Amino acid sequence: MPILSQLVQYATQHATRSNSLKSLLALTLLIVFKYRSHAVGTRPRRDLKQPPAVPLLGHMPLMASIPGTRLYDFFEKYNNELGPIWSISLPIIGRMIQCDLPEHVEHVLKTNFWNYEKGDGLKDALGDLFGQGIFASDGPEWRFQRKLASHIFTVKAFKEYVSEVFITEGQKVIDYLSKAADEGTVVDFHLLMLHFTLDSFGAVSFGESFGCLDNIEHEVPFAVSFDDLTATCSDRLVDPAWRIRERLTSVGTKAQQDKNLIAEHSFNLIRKRREQGPQGGKRDLLQWFLDAKDDEGNSLSDEVIKDFILNFTIAGRDTTAQALSWMFYLLNRTGSDPHVRENLVREVDDVLHGELPSYESHKQQKYAEAWMQTLLINPHFFLALRLYPSVPRNLKKCIKDDILPDGTKIYAGEWFTWSSYVMGRSELVWGKDAKEYKPSRWIDTEKPSQGKFNSFHAGPRVCLGQQFATIEALTMISMILSQFTVELVNPDKVPPYGVSLTMPMLEGLPMRIFRRGYVPSLAKEI
Repeated sequence: MPILSQLVQYATQHATRSNSLKSLLALTLLIVFKYRSHAVGTRPRRDLKQPPAVPLLGHMPLMASIPGTRLYDFFEKYNNELGPIWSISLPIIGRMIQCDLPEHVEHVLKTNFWNYEKGDGLKDALGDLFGQGIFASDGPEWRFQRKLASHIFTVKAFKEYVSEVFITEGQKVIDYLSKAADEGTVVDFHLLMLHFTLDSFGAVSFGESFGCLDNIEHEVPFAVSFDDLTATCSDRLVDPAWRIRERLTSVGTKAQQDKNLIAEHSFNLIRKRREQGPQGGKRDLLQWFLDAKDDEGNSLSDEVIKDFILNFTIAGRDTTAQALSWMFYLLNRTGSDPHVRENLVREVDDVLHGELPSYESHKQQKYAEAWMQTLLINPHFFLALRLYPSVPRNLKKCIKDDILPDGTKIYAGEWFTWSSYVMGRSELVWGKDAKEYKPSRWIDTEKPSQGKFNSFHAGPRVCLGQQFATIEALTMISMILSQFTVELVNPDKVPPYGVSLTMPMLEGLPMRIFRRGYVPSLAKEI
């Protein structure tokens, strides 16, 4: 605004001791006027819809007023009110352009991939958790880590995982559920799945289980600190003043304690492997990183390897466990179609014939077949991921000015943000029945684009462990349904989600377990 610059210049030139206060007041008013609808440090975007803003602070007060357990519903609300493209601005963080359309997501994550990065702000907020790991890196560092990690995601490895890890850890789950069924105790299914996936991923990637399933009722300090630090880092992404807040409260001290605990656990894994070498001669993920060399031929430092461990742990533990939990909720909530459960159980029986699942048995599960060419997928699992995605919101920073497919401009330094949670429930994207749990919609149908179903991300950064997670989930689903029926303690209640980078169940998922053939309703009558 040239007129504002001229007025500021005039006020400065004519300021005297007698009128300096008036000049300061006038200057303040001018600045407030300039940033009346957006945050300081951001450019005005009158071409974009936005919620009501506060001068200078933009949408900081609005974001601060939203409980973390309602954050994604907030984005869904404004998607319904303002449409799939709208914006918010925050001091320091900058302008975020929310785009919940498949073609826009595909443009950013695939077509113009190299023009969008994680950005220093995101790396700073997540640094205590991710460090220099794959989720916080771009360019050569990201490519290097991805190439190394790809070695453990092969068909040969998948066959070993099912028979040697998933079945072993899964049997511990079955033993626990058997005891709960016999004693009539309530099980926190969500916590149980988190224990299963953490132990499984530890065995596959680091050569040893975390021991969660050895004493299921006992808290695992690593897992607790990991969850708490993840929640803290998640809060930082929408709070420009997070450094000040953490210094003035106990949050900062707790975050440092959590960081130290999980780092020490990771360093212990590294030291043990350096001393003892790989068990059984197998080259797991940890060994690949220990054997790796950088561009100058040097071995990677323990600090760098520690970051790798933490990045892959959140990917290998949280995402699959949460998807399994949401799937079992959707299958058993009030109003769910009993025929859907019956078809799923029937397929498990027809394929397994009372035997344990294997890589080959998963490929025979026709009702579990979906739309991937390389592997047969369970539509139940993917429907849960569509409605309750493991990473419900994501963002990328624009490097050079860009134009999105519909003509919307996004300038260098602005954030492109999207919500898989919002998109998975959008009638514009999935039709009028978007919120309905209908596995049949993905059987014998065309494969949706990565932009439309982006729960596993899209483009060059599409999830390396997608098939790993699916096989792990199919193994657990098959083992449970072949022996038990389950019942939600409160089938009318939608489990609240927690504050995190992923989508955990804040209060867990209390369930009752029954052996197959036992009818809960008759037992209640007796």
